[in-house]
Amino acid sequence: MATIKDIAKQAQVSPATVSRVLNYDKTLSVSDETKQRIFEVAEELNYTKHQKKTLKKMPEILLIQWYNQQEELEDLYYLSIRMGIERKAKMLGVQLSVCQLSDFPIDNMTADGIIALGKFSKREMAIIQRIALPKLFVDFDSMSYQEHSLVVDFEFGVIQALDYLVANEHYSIGILSGQEKTKDNQEIIADSRLQAFHRWQSQQEHAIDVVELVADFTVDGGYQVIKEWLKQTASKPSALFITSDAMAIGTLKALEEANISVPMDMSIVGFNDISVAKYLSPALTTIQVPTEWMGEQSVEELLALMTQEKTITKKTMFAPKLIIRESVRTLH
Repeated sequence: MATIKDIAKQAQVSPATVSRVLNYDKTLSVSDETKQRIFEVAEELNYTKHQKKTLKKMPEILLIQWYNQQEELEDLYYLSIRMGIERKAKMLGVQLSVCQLSDFPIDNMTADGIIALGKFSKREMAIIQRIALPKLFVDFDSMSYQEHSLVVDFEFGVIQALDYLVANEHYSIGILSGQEKTKDNQEIIADSRLQAFHRWQSQQEHAIDVVELVADFTVDGGYQVIKEWLKQTASKPSALFITSDAMAIGTLKALEEANISVPMDMSIVGFNDISVAKYLSPALTTIQVPTEWMGEQSVEELLALMTQEKTITKKTMFAPKLIIRESVRTLH
């Protein structure tokens, strides 16, 4: 840390003057030019002193996952992020260990930094924050906990999807959103895409007829909810916006069983662009979240945090984009 003497020497004033300026002593009679010089020197020395430290050994990263292996297979979103993390760590020669929060080695920690992937309750955050290591939360906005995070701008993705449907003359739109809980079952996690949908709807000039459905973020979750809904409703929207591709896959299966053709009878837009989306029949129009890049970027950002002695809490947010394939048609 830069001392008052360091600042005084470079600013060519006395240590007493530096101390009084930095403490905003109103009784001190010095020129604004001198004050500015002192503040600039203080900023410069602080930046230089704290900008970087050298990693003395090959770093080790601990990846905390909230999805287990079976859950990853049911929704490839987190699998893809994890693979990006593993690939980048291997490329950079970083040692990576993986655990569930239930196996968190709080009393036997050897890692130099932590990537926490998924959603966490207040109780779980308290456990993770007991470890005084650089941390990066991926797909979880941890700003309220004063922790760094890397997240998706879901609202922008929702707007792209719905604007595309309206551009294709769809004014009767159903939304299938997801529901989930933290692993300790302490908190229900709201699907932020449903909230974004409501905000988008309130801003439309045309009246939008809306149907709202909720399912688990899995193929079977989407399938079961849509199958039951089709039995109970005679009036169907012309399009469905589905907040995960896993649920969209289940939806396509339920629609096929009910002899509802996509996109001729109903258009579908998914979210995430998981690896299988382009191979579905029809190929799924969806919002692409670059999940593998998220994983790769999280390693780079954590390594940067590990070389900084002092950081300002940062949230990195990136924009998804619409991928147009075959599951939406123009009505008129």
